[in-house]
Amino acid sequence: MKWLESYPKEVKVFLIASLINSAGSSLMWPLVSMYVFDELNRSMGDAGIAILVQSLGGIFGQVLGGALYHRIGAKKLIVGSLAMNALGLLTLPFTSGHWVAFVIMMGFIGFFNVVSVPAIQAFVGFRFADRRGELFNIIYVANNIGVAVGTGLSGVLADLSYQLSFVMNGVTSAVFAGFFWSYLSRVDREEGEVQLSKSVKKREEIPARLLFRDTRLYLFVGVGSLFLWFGNSIWNTGVSPHIIEQGLPKTMYGLLWTLNGILIFAAQPIIFWIKRLYAHHASAQMTWAGGFYLAAYIVMLGTQNYTGMIFAMVLATLGEMLIAPAVPAFLSDHGGRGAPFYIGLVGGIGAAGRVMGPYIMGKLYDGGGLPPTLWLASGVAVLSILFFVLHSWLNRFRHHSDTLDATTPKVDVPSS
Repeated sequence: MKWLESYPKEVKVFLIASLINSAGSSLMWPLVSMYVFDELNRSMGDAGIAILVQSLGGIFGQVLGGALYHRIGAKKLIVGSLAMNALGLLTLPFTSGHWVAFVIMMGFIGFFNVVSVPAIQAFVGFRFADRRGELFNIIYVANNIGVAVGTGLSGVLADLSYQLSFVMNGVTSAVFAGFFWSYLSRVDREEGEVQLSKSVKKREEIPARLLFRDTRLYLFVGVGSLFLWFGNSIWNTGVSPHIIEQGLPKTMYGLLWTLNGILIFAAQPIIFWIKRLYAHHASAQMTWAGGFYLAAYIVMLGTQNYTGMIFAMVLATLGEMLIAPAVPAFLSDHGGRGAPFYIGLVGGIGAAGRVMGPYIMGKLYDGGGLPPTLWLASGVAVLSILFFVLHSWLNRFRHHSDTLDATTPKVDVPSS
């Protein structure tokens, strides 16, 4: 992997730690709906409620994580949230016999699982400002190699023990917290103060009311993300129960996500080609992402079999590969010192889609199976495209300062 040689050692260690943490995280999240539906013998509507509460916690976690970055510092925010997330995951198996306690713990985990997300993205964006565009992409790839490993094991572990998946996730979260404690402590020692978390003094902080005013920067990309993630709920509250009801092995659901993780690495040349020829800036990449998601749902509508799901996963993965690095890169490039706030705010708005999607789609699935959920996913995908187009048009004056990934080969991971 010669493309890693140009990065400092701390980046390589960070990538390995991220990969391990994402592998642990992916052991759990594809299985929540299956666990509630299969192990707890509750309806998909109940599964949607559990995911809804988890996502509600995620909304508050995203917004709070971005808002507190400059106030309490990256070290306390990242390490503390990861440690609390590990505690919640290790406790979760003991709540499985008590539905209310289980749902409450899902909210607790949802909150602390994402508090660290905008903080880590902001830390990377500030510390490696000259290369943050490529780093967002490479960290995203590393995380999803972990997802490929974790989801490949998730179906196997589900057949053995759902609780084992939760415990392993908790252990990896604790290890990730330990990594950041050591890493950020070393940064403190080397630089004499907490880099980036205290470099913006309180008197220099931008009031939130001023940050909110730049609606062109965050609002429309946030709403577009909301509709995108609403539709993406189809995989957990439509596809997963459909596979179970068709009598297919649970491992076939895990294989879909393994394919997702493999493609995120192997299909980088395709994304590089799309960026170079068609999606020159981050806003255009978001619009293309919405188009790929829409195409995925149309394929599933037309086939409604496992082969169609495989093809749809390929299309949806291309969309994910475009939007995941594009949003934090755009906000880091144009948000200035308010970037942590904007990353958390947009993440919170987008997470609202994850709140509404599972519950509504779960109810639709209980009433009519897979087809109505696919029609709804297609409709909201169209809305996401419209909002991303509006965002791109309103920010056209900013596009000239975007880094054109396709013109710089080092931005994307080469095919070999």
